[in-house]
Amino acid sequence: MKSIDRRDFMKLAGLGGVVFASGLGFPVFGSKEGKSIVQDDFHFVQFSDTHWGFNGAAINPDAQGTLKKAVAAVNSLEEQPDFVVFTGDLTHTTDDPKMRRERLKGFQDVVSGLRAKTVYFMAGEHDAALDKGEAFQERFGKLNYTFDHKGVHFIVLDNASDPAGLLGETQLKWLQDNLKKRHANAPIVVLTHRPLFDLYPQWDWATRDGASAIKALMPFQNVTVFYGHIHQEHHHMTGHIAHHAAKSLMFPLAAPGAVPKRAPIAWDTNAPYQGLGFRDIEAYIKKSRYEIHELPVVKG
Repeated sequence: MKSIDRRDFMKLAGLGGVVFASGLGFPVFGSKEGKSIVQDDFHFVQFSDTHWGFNGAAINPDAQGTLKKAVAAVNSLEEQPDFVVFTGDLTHTTDDPKMRRERLKGFQDVVSGLRAKTVYFMAGEHDAALDKGEAFQERFGKLNYTFDHKGVHFIVLDNASDPAGLLGETQLKWLQDNLKKRHANAPIVVLTHRPLFDLYPQWDWATRDGASAIKALMPFQNVTVFYGHIHQEHHHMTGHIAHHAAKSLMFPLAAPGAVPKRAPIAWDTNAPYQGLGFRDIEAYIKKSRYEIHELPVVKG
């Protein structure tokens, strides 16, 4: 595939001007040779809920192809993202520990084709709830961790390896200790699988002790949360903290409470890949905001 610039990529993907601006409200400064400098803007890509290993032609007859198409689309960018993040449910659940490991490897084999030099992974309940993240950690490392990029502090939280959908006291203490080292105006991005707020607990769209995490984050003025799990775009505010859910790359789900039972939406042959997608996130540091571009899977 010929390389394309990011503006052409938005046109190819049929973006149609769908942009959500999340205010950060901060100028970000670093230091070089003792001088203060404004950090550069950057962009990253969020994939979520790829469910590698899912099989169901009525739901997605291209189950082996959608992730590969998304990888190819990102690889076609002339300006590559600074990094790519996967916010959980990398694989589809299985009771067989051997199969779970095979699916994690199969997923990794596909995404190893990304041109982006840096890729971050986190577990979803499909990857980790049945073995408390054992297989995931063997292949991808820690379930919760932090990293910093161009003045922004990223915190990866694990609310998936506990079958009860908990962060747990140990992780909450870890979060609190980490935040003690941050200034009140520090730019913070939280990456997690389940929503931290009670979106729709009846469908497991919540984190049982998520309120404790939000309480710990609330004193910080520039916090944004990106998550997955609900297989659809969704935006929510808890006070000044913005929460943004990403679409799935395997199958969409109905809006919370829109149907009696949570279940995948059937494939529409008249609108293939409808409801599937990923996102490109622009961090405009000098303008103090994020812009989120929702991108569909393009039929190849």
